[in-house]
Amino acid sequence: MSLTTREQKEPSLAFGGQAVMEGVMMRSKDHMVVCVRQPNNEIVSKTEELHSLSEKYRFLKLPFLRGILALFETLYAGIKGIYFSANAAFGEDENEEEVLNPKEIAVVVAFAVGLSILLFSVTPFFLTSLLNLGGGVVFNVVEGVVRLSFLLVYLAAVSLVGDFKRIFQYHGAEHTAINAYEAGVELNVENARKYPRFHARCGTSFLLIVTLISILFFSIMPSADYFVRLSYRIVLIPVISAVSYELLKLSDRYRDSRIMKVLVAPGLALQHLTTRQPDDDMIEVAIKAVKEVERLQKSV
Repeated sequence: MSLTTREQKEPSLAFGGQAVMEGVMMRSKDHMVVCVRQPNNEIVSKTEELHSLSEKYRFLKLPFLRGILALFETLYAGIKGIYFSANAAFGEDENEEEVLNPKEIAVVVAFAVGLSILLFSVTPFFLTSLLNLGGGVVFNVVEGVVRLSFLLVYLAAVSLVGDFKRIFQYHGAEHTAINAYEAGVELNVENARKYPRFHARCGTSFLLIVTLISILFFSIMPSADYFVRLSYRIVLIPVISAVSYELLKLSDRYRDSRIMKVLVAPGLALQHLTTRQPDDDMIEVAIKAVKEVERLQKSV
């Protein structure tokens, strides 16, 4: 049976998403939608209009600066989506405003960033330093391998936890729905099920790019004493994230290129750890989120 496509004249909208508790969050340029499957099997939705700082400060739309801003705004929106989904998934009557405020979200984001720096930057550097490899390219490559190993072990361990297995299934549903949307097919469960649970713009691929860019950056930085080299691992995080963001956007722009398909293959392979095959109910939730954010964005 052939798939029904949208009219070619209809413009494509760029969406991003995230799995949450028993649901999916979808974001467009101006809106965020969170759809969650409740215990009574109904799907509850929350919509919110987004106001990026780049609307007020235009210079934040410049290449590289936009990547740093996107990182923090994504974390901020993600925490809000998780709070709402946790309440909705467990059938709580509290609304989101009663359980968190911007200051609380900022604290959670700061804690998450600090923990990530400690686990994936400081600790790999410290462990590699114990090998007495000096401060050259060999040190940076080994450190990159240690950092990547930490990431793989962390993802593998998290995937074994029961609740995270379902979140990873919703992560797969998110990718499936976006892939179906970007293919231009009629959005329904039957059609979406035919598309893969992997996507080149996924944050998992972003983490792999960050690791590889880190090796390059630290290799070209002047060798110095222990604490100066350690400071590089912290101070340069925004720069590395910004470059990685631009590379991720570039990979999506030229995703049909054979060369680019080869380059993004490791990132897609890594998504075997962060996604699981979703069931039809999960795909239905993801599709609802895509349709709602599409409707809102087209109404702007």
